[in-house]
Amino acid sequence: MIAFFSGLIATLTAIAVGAGVRRLAPVFGAVVPPRPDRWHSAPTPTMGGIAIAAATMVGFGVGLAGPLLESDIVEWSAVLAAGLAMFVVGLFDDRLQLSPVAKLVASLAVGAFLVFALAGIEPDGALPSSYTLLGTIWFAGLCHSFNLLDNMDGLAAGVALIATAFMAALIGPSLGAGLFILLIALVGALAGFLYWNRPRARLFMGDCGSLFIGALLGGVSLVPVFHARIAFVSPMVLTVLILVVPLFDTAFVLVLRRLAGRSATRGGTDHVSHRLVSLGFSERSVLRVLFALGLIGGLTAWLLLRWTTVEPMLIVAVFAILVILTGIYLARVPAYNAEDFKALQKSSFAPFLKDLAFKWHVGEVLLDLVLITVCYYAAFRLRFEGDELLAFLPYFTASLPVILGVKLAALYTSGLYRRSWETFGFRDLAAVARGVGMGSLLTVAVAYYLYRGQGSSRVVLVLDGLLLALAIFATRASFRTMNLVASARNRRHRRVLVYGAGGYGRLLVREMRANSSWKMNPVGFIDDDPMKAHRWIVGVPVRGSIDELELTMSRYSVDEVILSSPAINGRVEHRIKEVCARLQRPVRRLDMKIT
Repeated sequence: MIAFFSGLIATLTAIAVGAGVRRLAPVFGAVVPPRPDRWHSAPTPTMGGIAIAAATMVGFGVGLAGPLLESDIVEWSAVLAAGLAMFVVGLFDDRLQLSPVAKLVASLAVGAFLVFALAGIEPDGALPSSYTLLGTIWFAGLCHSFNLLDNMDGLAAGVALIATAFMAALIGPSLGAGLFILLIALVGALAGFLYWNRPRARLFMGDCGSLFIGALLGGVSLVPVFHARIAFVSPMVLTVLILVVPLFDTAFVLVLRRLAGRSATRGGTDHVSHRLVSLGFSERSVLRVLFALGLIGGLTAWLLLRWTTVEPMLIVAVFAILVILTGIYLARVPAYNAEDFKALQKSSFAPFLKDLAFKWHVGEVLLDLVLITVCYYAAFRLRFEGDELLAFLPYFTASLPVILGVKLAALYTSGLYRRSWETFGFRDLAAVARGVGMGSLLTVAVAYYLYRGQGSSRVVLVLDGLLLALAIFATRASFRTMNLVASARNRRHRRVLVYGAGGYGRLLVREMRANSSWKMNPVGFIDDDPMKAHRWIVGVPVRGSIDELELTMSRYSVDEVILSSPAINGRVEHRIKEVCARLQRPVRRLDMKIT
């Protein structure tokens, strides 16, 4: 009950203080003019972090009234002091424009003092030096991750709200009542601030807000390390999953800026959010995508704690592959005026990298190494349990190097690496089946040659083959799926209704989907054949017959009607043009030969 009131009071306080900051910010010149890396078209008040920090403190103060904070006073007071210190740094930056180096030094210094406070002054309580270094860097990195993430209305606050809620639910109860209440108060403050910061934002949080949020979450995430000093990795894995969006965005930007030969501290429109907008997503759609990624990360962390029937490593591996594929896809979106990999092209080993990347598809090969390992291990996990699994795992470990070799060779021989990810589909199943089938046969031969059949299982081999085939097809087809989603959501593409769902119409729709230069998004077919009504053809629905043409065009905001076949003429063509004329929409014919 105390936690509920703490969050509620924090929400109301953030709304009230936010209103005050909006009125006072212009008086002190705390206004952000329109900028290329933002989407606001009018000057907007900033320093909304004052509302976030004040609301968090007020909400946490409500918790102080309860008999619950004495046991972990060192932890919550240290984390809160670190958060307030970074809030002050952010205030100075908002008003005086500190250099990136100054902010970095400040965050590292605050992180070092936080680690010292959490470890205590007693020599017996000191952490290993590697833990101290990692903890300090982690704190500073998370502060700047949220600072970088604050590049779109509602993005940083929304992602922080999701992450804080998951952290409170999954890690909070083990941290002590004080830190749990602090997290709940931050959730409430972020919810209240989003009232002002949701698109179109009427108030920005500023660096004082983003650094305060990053400091609190960074500090709280370090506390489990001091509660269970031998389990540094385990709580960190949970935290990385919960905070996947800011960490992914920061790593993505830093790596690609380095490959483009740009300074890591130089801002620009190269974040994950910017690239999604470049693909045609609206601001609200970008928020939905990144919020969904944050939710998936939090739910994955929840599964690690609750779902004990599956090895946690497999869950993390699947999620990591999803994030990596998303990063690879977004890295292809131009952001540096065609100089995205300028530094890589100028390096002394550029010819070697180019040869590998474009002739041998080194990225695909490395991904398949991971997929083969994960699927082979998953097959053992699904087949065996308990002591039986322990008896078979040594065979898995011993045979894995050879299995990797023979399966990679089989996949290469099958012609899989000559297939394009952009057009990968069911027509490529034969190559997948050949590669996986040949690899499974070679695996059987290796097992019987090396171990005379001991340590192997027919069920494991079948499961391994099925899992690997599914994983290869899913990863290869992911780019085509992403292209289709991006094309469907692209606001700059014309929404096209295709009249005629025959061979010509199917061919046209496939070309619209595959060729982004056409700038067409097929939203449906119109066809007078009753057998095709309300069916899906090449992934596009048949919306009805010519009688539903006007209603369909209005309902789905159609920009243009395409006549797909030369057979569409005479009275039918005249009627279509009459409907389009009434709605002031163009109609034209695109004839394509079917070969």
